[in-house]
Amino acid sequence: MSADTETELLTRSHALLAIVAAAAIALLVRVVSLGDRIFHWDEGRVGYWILRYHETGEFTYRPIIHGPFLPIVNDYVFAVLPATDFSARLPVAVVGALLPLSVWLFREHLRRDEMVALALFFAVNPLLVYYSRFMRNDVLVAAFSFIALGFVVRAYDTGRLAYLIPAGASFATGAAAKENYVVYLLCFLGAAFLVFDHRLVARTSAGDSSRAILFAEVPEGIADRLRARGAGSLGSGAFRYAAGIVGGLAAFLVVFVFFYAPRPDLWNAFGNPAAFPGVVEAGTVGAVTEMVDSWIGGGHQSHEYLPYLKDFLETFVYGAPVLIVFALVGIVVDRYAVVTERLRWLVAFATYWGVVSIFGYPLATDIQAPWVVVHAVVPLAIPAAVGAAFVFRSARQAYDARDTVGIGLAALVVLASVGGVAAANVDYWNASTDEDKEVLQWAQPENDLKATLGDVERVAASNDGTDVLLYGTHPPNSDETHFYVKDESNPLGGPSWHSRLPLPWYLEGADVVRTSSPPDAGVGNATADAPPVVVAYEWDRDELESELDGYVVRQHAFKLWNEDIVVFIDEDALDASTQLQS
Repeated sequence: MSADTETELLTRSHALLAIVAAAAIALLVRVVSLGDRIFHWDEGRVGYWILRYHETGEFTYRPIIHGPFLPIVNDYVFAVLPATDFSARLPVAVVGALLPLSVWLFREHLRRDEMVALALFFAVNPLLVYYSRFMRNDVLVAAFSFIALGFVVRAYDTGRLAYLIPAGASFATGAAAKENYVVYLLCFLGAAFLVFDHRLVARTSAGDSSRAILFAEVPEGIADRLRARGAGSLGSGAFRYAAGIVGGLAAFLVVFVFFYAPRPDLWNAFGNPAAFPGVVEAGTVGAVTEMVDSWIGGGHQSHEYLPYLKDFLETFVYGAPVLIVFALVGIVVDRYAVVTERLRWLVAFATYWGVVSIFGYPLATDIQAPWVVVHAVVPLAIPAAVGAAFVFRSARQAYDARDTVGIGLAALVVLASVGGVAAANVDYWNASTDEDKEVLQWAQPENDLKATLGDVERVAASNDGTDVLLYGTHPPNSDETHFYVKDESNPLGGPSWHSRLPLPWYLEGADVVRTSSPPDAGVGNATADAPPVVVAYEWDRDELESELDGYVVRQHAFKLWNEDIVVFIDEDALDASTQLQS
C-alpha cells in the first residue's frame, strides 16, 4: 500500500478535490490567450494539411507530419469552431489539462499528498504548459500513454481486467498522435523488467516466495480478492485473463484503425462491407509499414549524439528545474525507505523510464527540438511528487515541533519553487523570441508578424484578383529556392513550399489568392503588375523597395535568429481595408 494511513494529512475526498482543482488550473493556464502566439513552422505545416482535409474530405496517413490524431480531431473541431490558432491548439490544451486527473488511477501506490503534488506538476510544469499550448503531438502521446499505464495499474490493483479496455483505447489514441508510442511501449516493458528483477532478487534473498512478489504493495483487501480468485479453477482464471487481454487488444485495434484508415474510404466501407478488409489493412499493416519505412529505415536518426544530448539537457534544466530537484529528492527518499518500509515499484518504474528517456530521446529524435523533453518530464514527475510531498510533510512536522530553522528552510524551498514555476510560465507563456531559445524551437516566428498577417487578410478581403506575391529567391551563398512554387494548386511540387511556413496556414485559412515569382525572373518583371501585398526575404528588401513605391514595409523575424521576412503592403489598399472594417 502507498503509506500508513495514520500519517496522511489529507482525506481521500480532499485529495480528489485537490486533483480536480489542479486539472481546473491546468485548463485555465492552457486556454487563456491560447491563440495569441503566432503559429510555429511545424504548426503551420500540419495546420495547412488539416485545412486541406477539412475542405476535401480526403486524408491518408503521412508519417512526415506524424500521426493522424490532430487532422482527424481538428476536422471535427473545425466543423464547430472557425479554424483559428485557438481552435487548432484546443485539443492539445484539453488533453494536457486532463492529465492531472489520471493521477487518481495510481491511488493505491502513492500517498494522497503525493498524488496532489503529481497533479500540480502535471498542471503547471512550464514545459508541459508551453507544449500543451502548441499544436504538436508530444503532449498527446505522453498523456495518453500515461493514462493507459494508469488503467493497466488499476486492472492489476483491483483484479478487474475490464480496465484493460480503456487502457487499450487510450494507448491506441496515443499511437495515433505520434509514432514514438513504440518507444513508450519499450520503456514500459524495460522498466517493468528492471523493477521485477530488482524485487525478485531482493525477495528471493529474503526468502519470500514468487507469490509474495506478485502481491507486494497491493492493498490487503484487493490482495485477498486476487488470492481468492487465483485459488479458483484454472480454467476460469485463464478465461478471465484471456478475455481481458483480448478486450484490451480489440479496443486498441478499433481505435487504431479509426484514426489510421484513409478517408473517405473508411466511411464508404460502411456502404460496401466488402471494402472493409482493405480499409483495415491500410489502417494497420499499411500504416505500420509506412511508419517503419519513414522513421526507422528513413535515416532520421543519422546525427551526432552529444550535441543532441546537450540540447536536451539544456531544455530540461531551463524548463523543469523545480521538477529536477524534487525528483532527485524523491528518488533518494524512496530508495532509502524514508517514506515507506520498502522501495515502491511505481517510483522505481518511473525513475527507470525517465532516465532512459533522458539518454534515449537524443538518439531517437530527428531534430534538436525542445518538445521531446516532455517525454522525460512526465515519468520523472512521479519521483518529483514523492520529493515534494516529503518536503511538505517535513515542513509540517517542523511547524508542529515549533522548529524555527526548519520552518524557515521549508518556507524558502516553497517560495523558491512556486516563484520559479510561476516566473517560468509567465516568461514562456506566448514567447516567440530567442531570449527563450532554450525552451522554444528555432522555427518560431515573432508574434508581431501576426498583426501584419491580419492586415494582409483585410486587404485581400477587399481586393479582386491576386492578393499576394511571394517573391522567389535564393538565400545568400546557396542555390536553394525559397518561396517559389510553380503550381500553387500543388504546393508540394518542391521543398520551396516549406520555406513559406507558417504562412500557408494563414493564407489558406483566409482564402488569400497568391502567386510566386521564379528567382531568376528579375525584380522588374516580378513586380511589374504587383498585387497589393508582396512577401519576400529580408535579403531582397533593398531591391524591392525601389520598385514598390507607395507600399509600406514591415520586417519580422521568421525564425528565432538569422532569418527575417519583409511584407510590403500597398498603402492605399491598406487604408481602404481599414476604413471598410471601421
